[in-house]
Amino acid sequence: MKTLIVVLSLCAAAAVHAQSMDPRFIDQKHAAQITGEQTFTHVCQGCHMADAKGAVGAGHYPALASNPKLAAKAYPVVMVMNGRGGMPPFSMLLTDAQVADVVNYVRTHFGNRYTDTVTAADVKPYRPPAPNPPRGH
Repeated sequence: MKTLIVVLSLCAAAAVHAQSMDPRFIDQKHAAQITGEQTFTHVCQGCHMADAKGAVGAGHYPALASNPKLAAKAYPVVMVMNGRGGMPPFSMLLTDAQVADVVNYVRTHFGNRYTDTVTAADVKPYRPPAPNPPRGH
């Protein structure tokens, strides 16, 4: 019985180690350092698909590939920050730099060739104000 417990413990430890080495998984310690491509992979492609061509089924997920709406760099920033329709807002999940990185990634991949880059400073004005803390009585 002790041998089985030791073997199971080693298997669990190996699985955790393998997951931490796998680039598809991002632990909380490294979340602030992810690239625009990783943000797309982990956050966006679930709805917009790996090829960014969107999907129709249980919902409508617009294509990001070859999308002329992305020409105005503020448009994808506002969409990522505030969401719209079925798309949730990501302003509480992503930093200004992460929003800029993922927007730049999408605007330069998938048939998009927009070269004017978005910076964290460009994103900041679109961040919703923080809620006021509750007042004491």
